[in-house]
Amino acid sequence: MNGSPGRLTFLGTGTSHGVPMIGCDCEVCRSNDPRDRRWRPSAYLELPDGKCVLIDTSPDLRIQAMTYGVSRVDAIRFTHCHADHVMGLDEVRRFNLLQGAAIPCYGNARTVEEIRRTFRYIFEATEVGGGIPRIHLFALGGAFCLGRQAILPVPVLHGGREVLGFRVGGVAYLTDCNQIPERSWPLLEGLDVLVLDALRHRPHPTHFTVAEALVVAERLRPARTLLTHICHDLPHAATCAALPPGVELAYDGLAIPLTPGP
Repeated sequence: MNGSPGRLTFLGTGTSHGVPMIGCDCEVCRSNDPRDRRWRPSAYLELPDGKCVLIDTSPDLRIQAMTYGVSRVDAIRFTHCHADHVMGLDEVRRFNLLQGAAIPCYGNARTVEEIRRTFRYIFEATEVGGGIPRIHLFALGGAFCLGRQAILPVPVLHGGREVLGFRVGGVAYLTDCNQIPERSWPLLEGLDVLVLDALRHRPHPTHFTVAEALVVAERLRPARTLLTHICHDLPHAATCAALPPGVELAYDGLAIPLTPGP
């Protein structure tokens, strides 16, 4: 990616159930539109200096990596420690083998502690070899750099839990949220692209609805808004046709260029 602006690829734009859902016979779950097939939420950042960053390790990580050509991971950024965002962590051992190195992982203090507890076997292992992922956990206190790229954590609320979105240049990625705290709005000024949770039309206690996400987009006024963490209530084509200009549903495999921001 050297010489290019970098890009963000959506590896999964679905909910914790994915789409199609097990045992569901609805129109979207039976759809032939590939944009209606949604793996669990994750994204892949290819930075301008060639560094590659995974956002979350979904349970679908292996097939996501094989489908979208993910063969290198220099760092992992976790939004939070719910199962649909972390339960593919064991797949990281393949990247350890390919790269011959441990991988740094970043999240807020609660997420780091929960990963350490959930994947206790990683940190208590005494064996040497490819059977255990090798990672180093770091709790974030603010902006940090990967290579030459500054990355800004953006605290948002997922119900009563604070989780992290991330901003890279003019692109912000905010999944699994239903409220943006006042202190985080200034971190989102001057965006070119906003990626935002929009689960469905019906209210939910921990996720934005489509209407609520549109209110956020109207306040921030990015050039483009991409909605993610989408359940099977939202058919891609019909939903996009009803959205205002500049707003659309993301879909698995969509790649967008990074922009430098203000």
